[in-house]
Amino acid sequence: MSTPSSIPKSAHVVIVGGGIAGSSVAYHLAKLGWRDVVLLEQNALAGGTTWHAAGLVGQLRTSNSMTKVNKYSVALYAQLEAETGVATGWNNCGSLIVGTCEARMTQLRRTAAMAEVFGVEAHLISASEAGERWPLIRTDDVLGAVWLPGDGRVRPKETALALAEGARQNHVMICEGIRVTDLLHRDGRVRGVATAQGEIAADYVVLTGGMWSREIAARAGVSIPLYPVEHHYIVSEPIEGAHDGLPVGRDPDRCTYFRPEEGGIMLGAFQKFTKPWMVDEIPADFSFDLLEPDWPKYQEPLAAGKHRIPALETAAFPRFVNGPESFTPDNNFLLGETAELHKLYIAAGFNSAGIASAGGAGKYLAEWMTGGEAPMDLWSVDVRRFSAAQNSRAFLRDRVTEVLGLHYQLAWPNREFETGRDRRHSPLHDRLATAGACFGAKMGLERPNWFARGGMAADTEYSFERQNWFDCVAAEHRAAREAVAVFDQSSFSKFMLEGPEACAVLQWLCGNDVDVPPGRAVYTGLFNHGGTYETDLTVVRLAEDRYYIVSASAQTVRDFDWITRNTPKDARVSLIDITSDWGVVGVMGPKSRGLLSAITDADLSNATFPFGAAKETAIGGATALAVRMTYVGELGWELHAKNEDLPAIYDAIMQAGAEHGAVNAGHYAINGLRLEKAYRAWGHELSTDDDPIQAGLGFAVAWDKPVRFVGQEVLRARRGETPTKRLLAFVLEDPEPLLWGGEPILRDGKTVGYTTSGGYGYTLGASVGLGYIKHAEGVDKAYIESGSFAILVDGVPIAATAHTRPPYDPGRERILA
Repeated sequence: MSTPSSIPKSAHVVIVGGGIAGSSVAYHLAKLGWRDVVLLEQNALAGGTTWHAAGLVGQLRTSNSMTKVNKYSVALYAQLEAETGVATGWNNCGSLIVGTCEARMTQLRRTAAMAEVFGVEAHLISASEAGERWPLIRTDDVLGAVWLPGDGRVRPKETALALAEGARQNHVMICEGIRVTDLLHRDGRVRGVATAQGEIAADYVVLTGGMWSREIAARAGVSIPLYPVEHHYIVSEPIEGAHDGLPVGRDPDRCTYFRPEEGGIMLGAFQKFTKPWMVDEIPADFSFDLLEPDWPKYQEPLAAGKHRIPALETAAFPRFVNGPESFTPDNNFLLGETAELHKLYIAAGFNSAGIASAGGAGKYLAEWMTGGEAPMDLWSVDVRRFSAAQNSRAFLRDRVTEVLGLHYQLAWPNREFETGRDRRHSPLHDRLATAGACFGAKMGLERPNWFARGGMAADTEYSFERQNWFDCVAAEHRAAREAVAVFDQSSFSKFMLEGPEACAVLQWLCGNDVDVPPGRAVYTGLFNHGGTYETDLTVVRLAEDRYYIVSASAQTVRDFDWITRNTPKDARVSLIDITSDWGVVGVMGPKSRGLLSAITDADLSNATFPFGAAKETAIGGATALAVRMTYVGELGWELHAKNEDLPAIYDAIMQAGAEHGAVNAGHYAINGLRLEKAYRAWGHELSTDDDPIQAGLGFAVAWDKPVRFVGQEVLRARRGETPTKRLLAFVLEDPEPLLWGGEPILRDGKTVGYTTSGGYGYTLGASVGLGYIKHAEGVDKAYIESGSFAILVDGVPIAATAHTRPPYDPGRERILA
């Protein structure tokens, strides 16, 4: 390793931060053949958060991609000592999760079922078998458990040092005692770093500075939303029977974990609410330091630990670890290239899972840097999933108090955050609240999930079964199918692309043909060079040189970034984000034409205003861009307008709506309606792992348009092939069970995929799910029709009918009428 005085003047890559994440990125870049890589650590390697971590390495996560990340970490750590000569303390001890309530057992059954889909060995076992695995625990209140034999633990500091040694052996320069003070940048691209010992010019910078990352990035105008919270564990004196062969234990109903530690027992906690580290600036020399013990805060976890492990009742606890760890607003880490500065990459905010995830995160970030695009679906950790508003210190200090506890809180379907709320409202918020809206939040914006009826409180009561809003959403759903439903869809991402080359740019970016006459809307995918989705959106041509673009609510930053970075540098266009300036009211249902005709002089007949048309229309004394599109499978219009005009438009709709049966409806209704029509959703059915052929969206690709588009050659080559995976819709034959998404799909009793979305289809009278099925020899019509399908719901296979077309399909004439 180099001394501080020997830092270079330039490098190809500078990695900022020598914890386990930075060491992993350095190791994997070197393995991929990158040279002239420099790793800078402000103090000593493995400091900050890494050294005091608990060292738990579990494989199973909530998605296939994140499980791949952690599975790779396990494989890496198991062989790292042999490769580098540095001991990591890898112990393939397995892990045990106990359940003590029926809801937890439902979750554990779902966990075990998805583990098989993701290729992780997991076994549901009895309470007595759990006691055999961990003889020191009491099991009289345990209903069951999940045993994961492939999990393990490491010594965190030593594992980071082993990765750093592996990087050094592959020509990475490692400099300790070098503090990065600023990021150098010019023309929207990072150019290097500034340190107390001088500047280093660089082609790439990777920010792996843990809880310091936000402050460093902010000085360059880059948003990295993470914040440190206090995370506690204690270690007991030696306990008879506490040997290294015991697995990692988790008691999530009591918010605790435990494992052997040097003859004693480590007892850690993920309490429902914790404390942010209230510090204005994190001290640069806070490296191998801890915060003061907080025994009053730890009384509840301590009591829970003594309950589960009676031997702790009389034990002393000579060690209390209160170490700050960085958390993000949604409990997923931050990875990838930032939108604000190109060639600046991030791997930080690991939410107490950094040891388990860092091995895989380093690998996939190195591959991302090498290929220029994400190597698999990494949307759940993409740094671009947050807005700048979600990086405010006030918001983060509020939100992260809740996030730590999510590790062990029940993973209720549709669970909404309680903290960091009511910070962004649509212009209709107060009206909708008065009408009984129960709000959720998307990209920080409050939006209605459902509307309370009959005097009930507008509060969601969580369950894995029918939640308290079930009948309310049924009424909203029926209104959309039989009369009119009115939706506040203002959370959509909205952009304006203008300039003489706007059409040419979009023709290059979009798979569909968007060179249409002004006043027409086109649904299209944007693909990467591998032919898979980067996003899907609607493009409305307003003029020869102007387009209005509408995409998913969570995609604001990512889509803006994708469009701008893939627009030719000399193109004469400008892209403007108008998401916060415009709102949207959806008016959907067979009686929507009659309602809107009562409040506008515009001719809404099919001859004058066909499907896909977009026109400026006077409504309620204001002007809206009326777009005849639907995400619910019925006749309807989306009314896009400036925020100041939206209340007048909404009021006119509701005043005229009574005689047409109009009701307010929320996003839960949208979900059920779109599932009946098998409409896809970004982050569920569409991702960078999926192409339009597999997704059944080939109709939205202009295969033969006269100009090239990104991914065209790859997609054309695949077009004639039978896909080995394909998206299908499934309707349960039993009307009672519920699908939420994340359930295994069985064909003739064998797992072939899992549901990507699920909900209740009130029109169909049963749950509906969408999901990809896989078959190495191809998923064709014969394969689908020759199989018998079922969905595994709470451990029970429920017969399901597979559909290649929408399960609810009254005919195109109903939408196009």
